[in-house]
Amino acid sequence: MKFKYLATVAAASIISLGLTGISSNLNIVNAYPCAGANPCASENPCASENPCAGANPCASENPCAGANPCASENPCAGSDEADESTESAESAPMIYTESSSGYAIRGTDPVAYFTKGEVVEGKSEFESEWQGATWRFSSAANLALFVEDPEAYAPQYGGYCAKALSEGNVVSTDPEAWKIVDGKLYLNYSPEVQKQWLQDIEGNIEKADSNWPDVLVGATVFE
Repeated sequence: MKFKYLATVAAASIISLGLTGISSNLNIVNAYPCAGANPCASENPCASENPCAGANPCASENPCAGANPCASENPCAGSDEADESTESAESAPMIYTESSSGYAIRGTDPVAYFTKGEVVEGKSEFESEWQGATWRFSSAANLALFVEDPEAYAPQYGGYCAKALSEGNVVSTDPEAWKIVDGKLYLNYSPEVQKQWLQDIEGNIEKADSNWPDVLVGATVFE
């Protein structure tokens, strides 16, 4: 059934005109609420599933009467179909640990880089767990220093290659390819890669900082 509505707005009042076939209690509004937009038309929000199918709520009766039958909640909500795009991607560990040994910095003492200025192998009797990784130390004193303030001694970017991080990649490191810059320890994949990193330390650190730690999401660690 089709209805024809006519409304004339005057400066002082609304003048009602006779409308054939329409009941006298019909409310006339200034703007037809569905003008120019059928809430059940346009592109199907459910693609393969018509939200207005079945008993068509848009047929016969005014689709704008009361609550819009095609609006409000998502007509596809509650679907059993899995949305793969919402599945969280697996992330690489926050701390790089060698797959064979399971130790951070391949078992090297992180504190020794600062106290001795050289690579020193840690010992099994001096170990500590931090950020999901096992760290080894060459002495009880170094262990105590690390436990007191691990972020002061742990390598930047979880011990991943600083050069690779500047390029958005997650790569393992060689304990021998190290350098302390502004009181922070940086490691690289190899002495050769470190030479590239040294060509623009400030720029490479800035790039790596912007990538860390988001780069870990869905990343595969290159050994």
